[in-house]
Amino acid sequence: MITLYYAKGTAALAPHILLEEAGADYATRLVDFAAAEQRSPDYLAINPKGRVPALITPKGALTETPAILAYIAQVFPGADLAPADPFGFAEAQAFNLYLAATVHVNHAHKQRGMRWTDDEAAQAKMREKVPANMTDCARMIEEHYLKGPWVMGETYSMCDPYLFVITRWMKVDGVNLDDFPAISAHFAAMQARPAVLKVMELHG
Repeated sequence: MITLYYAKGTAALAPHILLEEAGADYATRLVDFAAAEQRSPDYLAINPKGRVPALITPKGALTETPAILAYIAQVFPGADLAPADPFGFAEAQAFNLYLAATVHVNHAHKQRGMRWTDDEAAQAKMREKVPANMTDCARMIEEHYLKGPWVMGETYSMCDPYLFVITRWMKVDGVNLDDFPAISAHFAAMQARPAVLKVMELHG
């Protein structure tokens, strides 16, 4: 049995969608951030970083969204959720790692500035930059990554739930999605998928 630890509004939404798309037999556990459950001894034993997602597999725990997405895609090859050839798989990984290492970090400056500085004025400056930084990221995705209609082209993949999460964040980070028609079309297509509709009942 696979178990996904998640919290609402987080990147854990991406692997949750992918598990559903894969037809996996899985369970979920909601981590209550409001009660600081992510810092409890029980949860820190699962993920010492105190963050979500965490995925419990038959071989142990996995953390970090790109790693979890790749694992799901490879454990359920029949679902065709990742390119089979090494270069295509590396391209998909490059996109997901860009979201994790750059876009997610830019988004985190809005509410998590204390990770980088204790100076409240500096944190305020970080927040001011979020709309511009996230807009730059949207432009990079629109012009250089999103092949359309799905991230990797005609085939839905492990990249698409992650972009869906990021687009949700863009909407609240001040990005004008009207300026990015390909991202907007992708977001609309994701919202219509049965797996997304089902999972959003827990994440809405």
